[in-house]
Amino acid sequence: MRVEPHKELNGKYHVPSAKGYSLFCYCFRETEKESQTRERLGESPQVRLEAERAGSCRIQEEGEKRGPPRHIGHPAPRPIGFPADQRPPAFFHQPQPGTTQLVQWAPAPPPPLNCPPGLEYLTQIDQLLIHQQVELLEALTGFETNNRYAISNSFGQRVYFAVEENDCCTRNCCGNLRPFIIKILDNTGREVITFDRPFRCVSCFYPCCLQQLEIQSPPGVPIGYITQNWHPFLPKFTVLNEHHQEVLKIQGPCIVCRCCADVDFDIKSLNEQTTVGKITKQWTGIIKETFTDADNFAIQFPLDLDVKMKAVMLGACFLIDFMFFEHGGSSDSSRTGVWQ
Repeated sequence: MRVEPHKELNGKYHVPSAKGYSLFCYCFRETEKESQTRERLGESPQVRLEAERAGSCRIQEEGEKRGPPRHIGHPAPRPIGFPADQRPPAFFHQPQPGTTQLVQWAPAPPPPLNCPPGLEYLTQIDQLLIHQQVELLEALTGFETNNRYAISNSFGQRVYFAVEENDCCTRNCCGNLRPFIIKILDNTGREVITFDRPFRCVSCFYPCCLQQLEIQSPPGVPIGYITQNWHPFLPKFTVLNEHHQEVLKIQGPCIVCRCCADVDFDIKSLNEQTTVGKITKQWTGIIKETFTDADNFAIQFPLDLDVKMKAVMLGACFLIDFMFFEHGGSSDSSRTGVWQ
């Protein structure tokens, strides 16, 4: 290999290369260091020139073997398939601030035997979270609108969406006493459960005409009922199956209005000695509780409970919401006890 003589450039040395490699900075740094060392040792300029030529030849040989040197201070090459001015995000699944997040629906498990269509979501959960949507028109004007609820599991995945169907006159004249039909929709918009509440009395002087709710799944096929039991102080309910046989009991506190605290309605066995679950009205804050009737509920029940009874528990939650925590229309505030 032939090395051309050095050419001096601004007091520095440059080694020409046939491949056009930039060896100037390497030669200059090494030559300057060796020059200082040899000056201290008293070597002659001729000896220093021969050493510089040997170092230049070694650098050129290493450049041919290793290829072009990497540019110090510049970013590494981009991955193949990405433009040069773009870089793949580190965490593509994380939502960016200010962007709208899509609602995540829970995947549907395989339906078991004797399970109404659409209730397979309830077979693998022991808790439901119900969040009532805030209606802007209702919050600003007090004009009662149809209630809407988002129903999720404990992981925050949406399981169902509930919508009330009622006319304007009934909503604003009857208030929380109004009869209603609530439809439960799955992620495809299919109606899987229907709650039907007839108009009933809430006075303690009429124990034969207390509150009742019918649960249908699929719509038109009853799978259970919720009936109110007469009691002078406590709100009590009985959970019935499709054959009107008693299955469970529900009992609430004497005073259902509590400031800065949750309100629990216990789900008990038939003898009322064992608590197997509860329906909890969650405290949502003084502002939301004062100016809106959008409530949050949580339902806990045994995992091995019959899937139809889980749907009935969901209906009991809506009945409790309307009876004790719904206000608007002709009623100015929610009820604080079992009798209005």
